[in-house]
Order: sequence, then structure tokens, then C-alpha cells
Amino acid sequence: MLSSQHTHSLSCAFRYVLLLAAPVIMSPTVTLAQIVPGTGTLVNTDDFEKEDFGFNLNWPKSSKEEDEQVRYPLGQSTNGMWAEGPKRGMPDTIKRVETPAGGLPGSTGALYLRSRDTGIPGRPGHKQAQDDLVMTAKPMSIGYNPNFTVRVYLPEWDQWEQRNGVSLGIRAGLQGPQEKEKEVSFGRRLFRGGRRTEMVTEMEPFYPGFFLHFVPANDPNNKEGVPYVVTLIRADHNGHEVRGPKITQTGWWTFGMSVSPDGQCHYYAHPGIEELTAKDHLYSAIPYTIRATYFNTIFFNICSGDDGQTWSTPWIIDDPKVYYVNGATTRQAQR
Repeated sequence: MLSSQHTHSLSCAFRYVLLLAAPVIMSPTVTLAQIVPGTGTLVNTDDFEKEDFGFNLNWPKSSKEEDEQVRYPLGQSTNGMWAEGPKRGMPDTIKRVETPAGGLPGSTGALYLRSRDTGIPGRPGHKQAQDDLVMTAKPMSIGYNPNFTVRVYLPEWDQWEQRNGVSLGIRAGLQGPQEKEKEVSFGRRLFRGGRRTEMVTEMEPFYPGFFLHFVPANDPNNKEGVPYVVTLIRADHNGHEVRGPKITQTGWWTFGMSVSPDGQCHYYAHPGIEELTAKDHLYSAIPYTIRATYFNTIFFNICSGDDGQTWSTPWIIDDPKVYYVNGATTRQAQR
């Protein structure tokens, strides 16, 4: 069982999935260098090969980020591997589909994700909003070099929501210590100015990963006149997004992240479905200057303009896999 202190330190968006997950994997005594995503022991995955896959969409969905409403019961997949995110709710459509051409060898099933109403249910916000689909992965110490990979299918350009903005997020849920200034109260005693603050260290959840930002052909700022995607990496030490590869061809891509024992996040990607290698390394950072201590899960954001009418881009993912490493590895990234 997770301790009450550990559970309290996690954000509401992940408490539910941690209750569904296996016990926490404690930190090993040996630490390792940065490793390539897809390395080690497979701890959790879903290949979507079983034709009876289903998802119980328990409407209305949650929107705690927008209006502080968590609407139970939360949606959950029939195999127990996926859950609605309490913070932002679940995608409107979650279903198993046939794997698009060019996918992983032998794969016959993948997961289709799409949304229209990504904000408060029944109240279009007319601004970009997002839904969350969360994997019920095993939380683990970053001393185990947690890492994950996933294959993502980018549809033909005419199927995209024709909006300049983020369409998909591929992210990890981490936590680590952060020093904050907090107001302190001492009963009726008042200090000069009526307040006193002190620096305290708290466990802070944060969510690094990738965002795929679409630029339509007809966008006024698109000087090339052809659609493309900008890969945004979240985040650098100051919390700013970093521009990654520009994608000009649709089809399959492989994305992955690893977290090394020093708390750094390492981002990898390439076109196609082949395993990632050291040459696919894009960027490394300590996001928000928070050194991660625990890896909780992975999740996917489906984004739309939330106008009550327009559907998001239809996304398909396959074989998300979470790994850990305990001991020597032969796939360490070369710096």
C-alpha cells in the first residue's frame, strides 16, 4: 500500500490511477547513466490486440482544471489499463481500431482517440482545451531509470482539425522536491505587515513530454503554404517549451522518454516504427528545475478548440510501453 504521505503528495489527476496500480517499486542502490527509451524490463503495456477492448465512458466527464468538478465515477477501460483523468476528463471517443498500414509487424489493433468537447461539459469555452487518457502504470523511483515508448499515427493532413495549435500531448507524470515560499500563521500573533513567509520544500507533481502543434496550410503565418507539425518538448529548466523536429510527412512516428537517476528527462523521437536508438536523442533537461524522484505514469492529451462543433484530429496510438532498469544496460545513450 502507498503511504498516506506519498499519496497526498500526488496531484488529484493521478491519485485514482495510483490506487489501481501495483505497489511502488522502491529505489535500487545502483544508479545508471541515461538510457535509450525501450530499455530494460517491461513493467506495463497495452498492445490493443484483444478485440473485446472497450472503455466505459461515464458521462459527464470531469473538468476540475476548469471548474473544480470531478464527476465520479471516472471512465475506465474494460481491461483496467486506462482511466479518465480527473483533472481534465477523458476523450469523447476511445475505441480499438485496425492498425493503420505500416504499423508494428503483427499488430492488428491500435487505440483511436478523438474529442470535440474538451472543456467543461455542455459549456464550450471557445479556446484550446484538452482531455486526458491515463495509463494505470506502476509508480517507481527514478533510480530505476524509468522510460517509455509509444507509436503514434499522424493521419493525412485533410483529416486534421484545421486550427493552429496543439493537437496531441504525449507525457509522463513525475514528482520531485521543490522549494517554495509559503505564508506561515502563528495563531493570533501578527508580524509586521500581517504576514510571515518561509521557504519550505514540498513534493511537486509535473508533467513533461511532447506536444504536436499543427500549422494549417492556410494559416496567415504559414509562408510555405503547406501543412506541417512542430514538435514541442516540455520543458527546459525554466519551464519553457523547446522546439523539436518539424514534421512534414504524415504516418507513423515513435516517441520516447527516459528519466535518469539525477532527475533529468531525456527526449527521443523518429519517424517510423523502429526501436529508438541513441541517435534519436533530441534534448535533455531538468524541467522547471525540479529533479524528479518518482515516475508515476504516462498519459495522452487530446486537444481541440472546444467550440462545441469541431472535432479534434483523430489520433491513433499503439503499444505504449513502460520499462525500468535495475542493473547494467547495453543501450546507454552516448553523450
